[in-house]
Amino acid sequence: MMLKIQEIRELIRLIDQANIEEFLYEHEGTKVHMKKPSGNVPAGAVVQTVVEAPKAVVKEVAAPVQEAMQTPATPVQEGKQAEPPKQEVNVDNLHKITSPMVGTFYAAPSPDAAPYVKVGDKVKADTIVCIIEAMKLFNEIEAEVNGEIVEILVQNGQLVEYGQPLFLVKPE
Repeated sequence: MMLKIQEIRELIRLIDQANIEEFLYEHEGTKVHMKKPSGNVPAGAVVQTVVEAPKAVVKEVAAPVQEAMQTPATPVQEGKQAEPPKQEVNVDNLHKITSPMVGTFYAAPSPDAAPYVKVGDKVKADTIVCIIEAMKLFNEIEAEVNGEIVEILVQNGQLVEYGQPLFLVKPE
C-alpha cells in the first residue's frame, strides 16, 4: 500500500506544527523521511521530505520522464496560438488540484506522449493528472476528486511551488 499525496501532505503539516525534528516511516518498501533544519526553527519553516517508493514503481514512472529530461526543451513562443475565449467560471465551486511539492510540472509521461488530461476530460479521484519531478524523483499526482477538468493553470516543464494550483476541477 502506497501513501497517497493527501496523506503525505497531512504528515508534512503535522510534523511542521510539532516539535519533532525528524520523522521516519517505512512500510512494505515505501519510505518517508522528514527532517527539519536543526536549531531554532521559526513557525512555518519548510520541512524537507523524501519519499521513496518501491523500485518497480519508480522505474515505471521514471523511464518515460527520463527521456523527457534528455530531450532539449523548446521555448514556448508567445502569441503563436490564439487562446479561446475563457468562459466565466465560478471558482468557489471548483476543486483546486495543488502541487504537493516544489518541482517541475510534466503534463505527459514523455515528450511524444499525449497529456494525462486536457480541459473537458472527466477524472476520478485516482486518475493521474500529471507528474511533478523533484530531486530526480518523479511523483504521479492524482486528481483527488471525481469531476471534469475545467482549466489547466500551468505549462508543461514549468517550475511549480508547494501548494501552487495546477488544475481546476468541477466536482461531480
